[in-house]
Amino acid sequence: MHHDMSDFQPIQLTAQTPAHGEPDPEDTARADLYGLLATLFYQAPDATLLHHIAANRASGADADTVLGRAWNTLCDAASITTAVEAADEYAQLFVGVGKQEIFLYGSFYQAGFLNERPLVALRDDLARYGLTRHDNVSETEDHVAALCEVMRYLVAGDDLAVSNLGEQQRFFARHLQPWVDRLCDALENHPRARFYRSAAGLLRAFCSVEAVALEMH
Repeated sequence: MHHDMSDFQPIQLTAQTPAHGEPDPEDTARADLYGLLATLFYQAPDATLLHHIAANRASGADADTVLGRAWNTLCDAASITTAVEAADEYAQLFVGVGKQEIFLYGSFYQAGFLNERPLVALRDDLARYGLTRHDNVSETEDHVAALCEVMRYLVAGDDLAVSNLGEQQRFFARHLQPWVDRLCDALENHPRARFYRSAAGLLRAFCSVEAVALEMH
């Protein structure tokens, strides 16, 4: 499930230190999945990414887990979705003229409004991590794609002062866990969501696994 994140930069790192030791394979897989979800929710997948997803089905024991089943459902959706269809669906669901059909911003689900108190708390944490929003990015930092990208950094980043389990637990519990299920509910119940219904299923399954795993440590 590896995906190159070089084309997705909603935030930029202002401070990094050299890496320490070899990355843990499980953490690498977690970081890759956060990265893929960030990419899917930041912009519609192109033909290359759709093919990549469709060609990487989980098999054996991996396919019989909550996460594996959600992943294979996304693989099925990717295999029958064209880039044009994905772009149209993304625009219909998330862009919209006037009122958007589905909001991808945490503050909307937590406060009922965009740019409310949850965003202030989030910016405090990002400042502590040395992360800032790119000037040319219009989305606010509470966009689900940006939050997934922050989690990717906290899992796989080089600065151990912030890229550690404690910060992963704190950030996830504070900024993703309280509202991500409501976003998934909205997508899974939306009549025009096809590919993104499957993407929401993967997001929900992964966050449920993460919630349990992070609480167990």
